[in-house]
Amino acid sequence: MGISARPAEGALTLAEMKEFASFPAGTQRYIRRSLDIGLDRIDAMDLWSRDVVEAASINAQTRVYERLHEIRAMVPDDSGLDAMEPFMAPLVTVSAFDLGQDRLVSFGAYRFLYERLIGAGARPWLPGAFCAAAALPHLHPEKRRLLLQSISEAAATAHGWSNREPIFYPQWVEKVDADALPN
Repeated sequence: MGISARPAEGALTLAEMKEFASFPAGTQRYIRRSLDIGLDRIDAMDLWSRDVVEAASINAQTRVYERLHEIRAMVPDDSGLDAMEPFMAPLVTVSAFDLGQDRLVSFGAYRFLYERLIGAGARPWLPGAFCAAAALPHLHPEKRRLLLQSISEAAATAHGWSNREPIFYPQWVEKVDADALPN
């Protein structure tokens, strides 16, 4: 049984890689940086900071992402409204920060990142959190329009969501000098 699951897992990994590759370069960079910060993978300041503006952005993101631990712990098991508020309020706040950075240009990019930051259990809640954060007044009206138009009707009205955890977690890849490679 384990052998038959492997090709499917490989196909799913490839699909996730293709989805990531479809995002603009700035979005890809922001997702990798966000995963480094949100999953405590590496010193993001050392790896990602190119100037003082980016250093300030990384510091702010690190402070905002401190809430991810509590968000992960509060993912509701069902759609009951009693469990929604303590989960959705911080999720919308963190989401609003990320959308305000102008790097997540669509619901697809947002969903890709947040499935990895929080886990598959958050999938049913991501359309609502995205729409709430994308509609907030801290974003320029044109940016709000573009973000809200990026969520498909299918994503907004899904009957169910997969509980399969993401497989592909993109990371920084060092550039290799092609001239230094052996022939």
